Amino acid sequence: MLKAGIVGLPNVGKSTLFNAVTRTRKAQAANYPFCTIDPNVGVVTVPDDRLGVLQRIAKTSVVIPAAVEFVDIAGLVSGASQGEGLGNKFLSHIREVDAIVQVVRCFEDADIHHVAGSVDPVRDIEVITTELVLADADVVRKRRERLAKDAKRGDKAAIAEDAVLAKIEPHLDAGRPAITMEMSPEDRELVRSLFLMTSKPTIFACNVKENELATAESSPYVQRVREYVKSHLACEAVVISAQIESDLVDLSPEEAAQFLAELGVKESGIGALIRATYHLLGLRTYFTAGEKEVRAWTIHEGDTAPKAAGVIHSDFERGFIKAETVAFEDLVKCGSVAVAREKGLYRMEGKEYVVKDGDVLLFKFNV
Repeated sequence: MLKAGIVGLPNVGKSTLFNAVTRTRKAQAANYPFCTIDPNVGVVTVPDDRLGVLQRIAKTSVVIPAAVEFVDIAGLVSGASQGEGLGNKFLSHIREVDAIVQVVRCFEDADIHHVAGSVDPVRDIEVITTELVLADADVVRKRRERLAKDAKRGDKAAIAEDAVLAKIEPHLDAGRPAITMEMSPEDRELVRSLFLMTSKPTIFACNVKENELATAESSPYVQRVREYVKSHLACEAVVISAQIESDLVDLSPEEAAQFLAELGVKESGIGALIRATYHLLGLRTYFTAGEKEVRAWTIHEGDTAPKAAGVIHSDFERGFIKAETVAFEDLVKCGSVAVAREKGLYRMEGKEYVVKDGDVLLFKFNV
């Protein structure tokens, strides 16, 4: 299962957000730096309204959603790349995740200490980005030093890798994340083996106060974050209120809906964050639907039908014959597989078919 790491400066709401996302109280949330030392890990189901629709069509009581793993990583501080604030240990935790959710404080509160003494979300983003870039630059330099001997001997693989790293090194030295550098798919694949933190897909979570969620889009802090991450980091931002989400953990769905309505918002920001993170990881969903169960299966964008079948069982991929396929929207319009088949919307697809998000599939295989 792919992992998304929650990072940020101390006291910006990371652990509170983790508890809300995972619907647990696993992460200690306290008003002092480094209250999280070892990372907390939780499996999170991906909200998907399509499951309820398929459940009614299939007439089943069993629904199994897709899931993704979230990791709560301790706060980084300026100098982390040089070991400040136990930085080296925390940076190693970031290297192990597949995507990053950076929590940014977008609210004023005199009772919650800020490590820099004031609230400035763009400055905070730059602090984190600088530390990750410096750490990545160090990794690239050391890797090039190790490649030097092999490259001098004429080793073609070493020469090719060093040529790519020679382009990345000045990019990082200029303070720019690796993800903002244009690279060919082959170069990007080569770089992936280095686990550079700034090459990981990133989304920014603007954490606002409870009474500011309904009007968050007009917040100067939120607006600055959106503009900055789009223009400088080629990333997107979502708005959440970690404290609200934490308060919702112990409420029933009905109570939660009433609570949100009283605050003037229709939906919890957590659902949007989880869905955005899922897509950020390059993940997509297809469904199987029958009387036994309706289930969401996770694949990577661009996966073919045999690869998607292998997610259920390796035998499905090995003995793949064909996939009976109908798009979710078509199935909903028709109301049943039988009607979709009559209208020619229920298709047979072969090994080359690239599965689309929302496809409802039935695999035929033989082993």
